[in-house]
Amino acid sequence: MTRPTSVLILVCGTLAATLAGACGSEESGQSEAGSARTSAADPARDKLAQIQARGTLVEYFEPDYPPQSIGVKGATRRKDTKCADNQLTAAEVTGYDNEVPKLIAGELGVEACFVSPPWTEVNAGNWGDRWDIAYGSGSINSDRIQRLYMTQPYYAVPNFYFVAKHSGYRHAAQLDGKRIGSCGDCSHELYLKGQLEIPSVDITLNVKDPKIVTFETEAPGLEAAAKGEIDAFLAADPVGRARIKEGAALRELPEVAFTYYPSGFVDKSSGLSARRFVDRVNEIIRGFQADGTLKRLSIKWFGKDYASDAREFDIDAIVQEVR
Repeated sequence: MTRPTSVLILVCGTLAATLAGACGSEESGQSEAGSARTSAADPARDKLAQIQARGTLVEYFEPDYPPQSIGVKGATRRKDTKCADNQLTAAEVTGYDNEVPKLIAGELGVEACFVSPPWTEVNAGNWGDRWDIAYGSGSINSDRIQRLYMTQPYYAVPNFYFVAKHSGYRHAAQLDGKRIGSCGDCSHELYLKGQLEIPSVDITLNVKDPKIVTFETEAPGLEAAAKGEIDAFLAADPVGRARIKEGAALRELPEVAFTYYPSGFVDKSSGLSARRFVDRVNEIIRGFQADGTLKRLSIKWFGKDYASDAREFDIDAIVQEVR
């Protein structure tokens, strides 16, 4: 991804007055290619220009969501970090959901920083520009499109029912009318309600009249299923498998409930124009899909390629007007 040094010097020299610190070295984790793309748009009006002038991409971080999102114990912050004191630096977080925006930040020529608002706040929109984008394994769906801009999905995830290891349930059809858990205010809850719509994707509820029990996050819901407190918990394949690998007494039923397409979210209510930012993120993600970067990252974190199928999703099919 490295561009000729002469181009970098020209860009940094020309724009240093307004973009202090946006042109970093590979050693600092900032991409020369990203710096070379910096434009002269007004940071007071344009989200991409604001990010590049500030020198940071502020992203959402979920503290306990392995293998997607994990805090790094004992990590040391860079002495020259541009991240605010209440933000985490790239060294302090890892996992698939965090490594992706780190790569995007590198392409933009800025430093990745992370904040941890509740997921319900992320999903609700109206962020007040406290963060720029959210990679939290949140799926594209028609409900979220009302409040958030969607970017090219970075992986495609099948979702399954997880039940207690020694339960008698063997197939999804046996869960009709049973207590099924899901994360609250998310695609899984909408699916169980029969309300999930993903543009260009056919979705059919494969259980009848579930008694829905919601949880703030997946971990306590999966634990409740393992203890038999609920009959099953609907979760993304890598999330449930990670808990089983950690020793949870769970078993995955064979039927796929639905497949969703996690995306980077951008707030529609920002007072800044998001069009160039969303377009640039789409361009970056498509590049990482084409060169195999996301496939390799998926295999590293999940032991499986969930990324390649996301290439087939047509983000233009959701017909969002990004302003």
